[in-house]
Amino acid sequence: MPDQAELLPGTLDLLILKAVSLGRLHGYGVLLRIEQISGGALQVKQGALYPALYRLEHQGFIASEWGTSHNNRRAKYYRLTSAGRKRLGEQTARWNRLAEAIGRSLAVRPQEI
Repeated sequence: MPDQAELLPGTLDLLILKAVSLGRLHGYGVLLRIEQISGGALQVKQGALYPALYRLEHQGFIASEWGTSHNNRRAKYYRLTSAGRKRLGEQTARWNRLAEAIGRSLAVRPQEI
C-alpha cells in the first residue's frame, strides 16, 4: 500500500466533486471512492467528509436523495449538479495549473537562474 498523503487545504471539496462525478454515491461510498481513485494514498476521515458534503450541497454543487444501500440500509445518495460539474472543471484546471507551476519551480537547477 502506498504511503498515506495528507490532504492539502481546499482539496477535499475537489476530491468529493470528482468522486461524485463518477457516479451516484452515498457518503461512505464517497470516502471509499476517493481512496480507490487515489490508489490508497488518500484517506478521508468521516469527521471531515460529512461537513464537506453538507457544505457542497448547501452551495448547490451536489444534490442528494434518500435511497437504500446494498446492505438494505437507508442512505443519502449524492450526485453532481450542473453547477457542480462547472465547479469541478474550474477547480481541476486551477489545480493542474498550480501543480504544473510547482513542478517547474522544483525542477529548476542553480545554473538555470
